[in-house]
Amino acid sequence: MTENAITNGHVVRTRGLTKRYGEVRAVDAVDLEVSEGDVYGFLGANGSGKSTTLRMLLGLVLPTSGDAQVLGQPMPAARRSVLPRIGALVEGPGAYPHLSGRANLALLEATGSDRGARAERKARIVAALEQVGLDPGDRRPTRAYSLGMRQRLGLAAALMRQPRLLVLDEPTNGLDPQGIQAIRQLLLDLNQRGTTILLSSHLLAEVEQMCTRVGVLDRGRLVLQERLDVLLRPTGLVDVRTPDAFRCASLLGDDVVRIEGERLVIRSDDPAGLNAHLVDRGLRVVEVGFHRPDLERVVLEAAAGAS
Repeated sequence: MTENAITNGHVVRTRGLTKRYGEVRAVDAVDLEVSEGDVYGFLGANGSGKSTTLRMLLGLVLPTSGDAQVLGQPMPAARRSVLPRIGALVEGPGAYPHLSGRANLALLEATGSDRGARAERKARIVAALEQVGLDPGDRRPTRAYSLGMRQRLGLAAALMRQPRLLVLDEPTNGLDPQGIQAIRQLLLDLNQRGTTILLSSHLLAEVEQMCTRVGVLDRGRLVLQERLDVLLRPTGLVDVRTPDAFRCASLLGDDVVRIEGERLVIRSDDPAGLNAHLVDRGLRVVEVGFHRPDLERVVLEAAAGAS
């Protein structure tokens, strides 16, 4: 596959990707497609196979069967040419505990093929640390780092070589809310500058704010893969909140899809007209608006539908 073919197609593409451990299928015939410019959210419960899939894409685990292409080349066969163009943080960052964060990055930089001038290497290290909110002058050994600081250091290592593709496993693990917001903005900025991002996360609210496309794994199988705006578009339903929920349900009959306390989901494409109808009949309407599915419900329904 040519570089032009990647630009017009997929940065990551798998066909029937499978990993067995004895009789257990950790990953079961997954057809993953990550397009150029995506921020792809890879979702699923613990043990669903997300990390194993990411490790196969990076050549860290060999598949039992199936094919994987990353940046247009077969993995793991082409790992020598592919991996220098990828930044990755999978299953927690590793670092020499007796060295500072900056010293750890200097060692990593020294292993790369693009050495450059010493001043350039130092500038890349400083820039990577500052990008993730770490102080380049901090001389403490990484054994003294908090979980959040170690996570930031792992992200800095992934960003050092300005990768074309970022593969991140739970990148905001251990961060406080301010840290999560900062990393989210950093990833969005990188994406705006042309970096494709494939990330796994349990924080569905963050995925909704950041991702353009999602895939859902359930017991090793890819049960959903779609653009996020398609999954969350209006459904032809209206949400109504009223303390008169049972009177409302009695009035509207079969148009009521479900009742959850004071909230009703109603078949309608006209919230204003529905509001007027209810108020005219003496019901107290607190809130009314188009019903949009939340990502949590979409993920749970996709997993339940595959059972």
